[in-house]
Amino acid sequence: MSTSAQPPVVDAETWRRELDALRVREKAATRELDAIAAQRRRLPMVEMPDYVLEGEHGPTRLADIFDGRSQLIVYNHMWFPGKQWQCPGCTGFTSQFTRLEFLEAWDARFVVVTQGPIDEALAYKHRVGNAMTWYSTADSPFGADVGAAPGAGFAVNVFLRDGDTVYRTWHTDGRGTEQLTHTFALIDLLPYGRQEEWQDSPEGWPQSPTYSRWATSEQVAAHYGHPNA
Repeated sequence: MSTSAQPPVVDAETWRRELDALRVREKAATRELDAIAAQRRRLPMVEMPDYVLEGEHGPTRLADIFDGRSQLIVYNHMWFPGKQWQCPGCTGFTSQFTRLEFLEAWDARFVVVTQGPIDEALAYKHRVGNAMTWYSTADSPFGADVGAAPGAGFAVNVFLRDGDTVYRTWHTDGRGTEQLTHTFALIDLLPYGRQEEWQDSPEGWPQSPTYSRWATSEQVAAHYGHPNA
């Protein structure tokens, strides 16, 4: 990146005044997110059929994917048949989650489900160094029923288990998944932000086409995995 554009330089008192004004909006956004979470906790839920997915060790009922826990988050990873490198957005997004044991304290689990056949899915997981647990919905209508049909996009779904009965409690896709990642939260703190053309930035700020700065699947594999596998 090369640019001569920079924020204006001011005295400490002016900087503090501007920061305090921004902090009012930041606090309001925090309170709004708290209110949204409270409304999410009050959402009704819908009972799910007794799906069977394919895991590393064979067919697995949806209720058993909870691994004894009562709550489950599922990331539906996009899949393109016959491709060596799958969706870079999904690949990069799920590569962040390397330590998920903390969810045990909340009686929860977070897994990946994809339309790819389980053997291909596990090979890809290894190739890109993904640390999450993967399941396949290639032979199940589960993916299509939760907003991630074959050839469609990605999604996040949340489920609650009561015995062998599973309920769907929440769903999002598109930019709704941003709240689950630390990458954009960190990048948005930077003076130049995401540097994408759609963003509202001052004149002269570096901006590039959307997605052009995102890591490719090959780059994720080079960082974390086994790209030649």
